[in-house]
Amino acid sequence: MVPVTIVEPAVKTYIACSGILALKVLGMSMLTGRMRFKKKIFANEEDTKLKGSVVKYDDPDVERVRRAHLNDLENIPVFWVVGALYLTTGPSDEVAVNLFRVYTAGRILHTLVYAVTPLPQPARGIAFGIPYFITIYMGVRIITHYISSL
Repeated sequence: MVPVTIVEPAVKTYIACSGILALKVLGMSMLTGRMRFKKKIFANEEDTKLKGSVVKYDDPDVERVRRAHLNDLENIPVFWVVGALYLTTGPSDEVAVNLFRVYTAGRILHTLVYAVTPLPQPARGIAFGIPYFITIYMGVRIITHYISSL
């Protein structure tokens, strides 16, 4: 294992991107709430105190935001684990910094083209695919680096 210190540019970038992604995940709850209030559609009876509010579980706009949030919850924690392990392989700072930045930008873009201003495919596919393949690349690098330990 390569020693990892906080003074390395790749580590600093990983930490900064992780913070941004954490705030993004939390922000998705706010985005869901915003859509629910905008449309006066809620999941619980006690939340329908606004005039004209209803309980509804299948509104396409609310569900789109919820699916984007779920997609974050399925992908970002994996990035946190894989990204941290990737740093232990001694990657070039330039490569690691760019991977972390592109991953973060891609996840933000994915939310924009999926939940904020839906765009037709392949916009969402590209915004999802690039970060996804970055995670796979880092995972493969981890395995190839440590395979001899098995």
